[in-house]
Amino acid sequence: MTNPTDSAGRTPLVELDDVSKYYGNVRALEGVSLEVHAGEITCVLGDNGAGKSTLIKIIAGLHRHDAGTFRIEGEDARPASPREVLDRGIATVYQDLAVVPLMPVWRNFFLGSEPRKGSGPFKRLDVDLMRRTTHAELLRMGIDLRDVDQPIGTLSGGERQCVAIARAVHFGAKVLVLDEPTAALGVKQSGMVLKYVAAARDAGLGVVLITHNPHHAYLVGNRFVLLKRGTMAGNHTRDDITLEELTRQMAGGNELDDLRHELAGGGS
Repeated sequence: MTNPTDSAGRTPLVELDDVSKYYGNVRALEGVSLEVHAGEITCVLGDNGAGKSTLIKIIAGLHRHDAGTFRIEGEDARPASPREVLDRGIATVYQDLAVVPLMPVWRNFFLGSEPRKGSGPFKRLDVDLMRRTTHAELLRMGIDLRDVDQPIGTLSGGERQCVAIARAVHFGAKVLVLDEPTAALGVKQSGMVLKYVAAARDAGLGVVLITHNPHHAYLVGNRFVLLKRGTMAGNHTRDDITLEELTRQMAGGNELDDLRHELAGGGS
């Protein structure tokens, strides 16, 4: 089978083509398409109920799509589990980070993948290696954490997101899916997270950034997919849309214009 390619002849790391998902009679997604390329950020924008969570679950292998095509590096994929997707290089960082707050940063960094040393009854965790590796990998992403022994729960929300991003990069992710990483953060913390999202892109990963904030998306994004009630409301590259137009479409576009006319008319 010939791998699907874009106009530049590149095969997307992840591609959804006309994908739909139904839960009984409820349409969660219908006819959604997107591409994720190495060294690029594809932003998926939409309000609550737009279908962003369902899209994440399909890419992460939690749910199977009912129609359309899901491709990983050009090959049709119908993953049976999140582990299968992770093994193919797609890492998902959810908004409610799966961390153990009282454990140190290094332990959370390696959680579930701890290296060991020794053999037989003398086999034990290689704590020194985990400490050194955690510090080095965070530093490589530009995160200078003085003490990797501190409980991860003492870090700010932005710092915890950055640790999760660095962890995915270290364990060989080709695609990083980020679920609303700046949703509960202030301006400074959001800026920190976006800086490390851009660092992951510059390291050659393909990134899917799920957000409801067009300003954050436009700061780092290469492609923009807008969802509304489970359907595509827009699909743009950075070259063909301005921040103002992206914000307008995100806010409702023509519906907002109609509402403005109605309110103006009601006040006259």
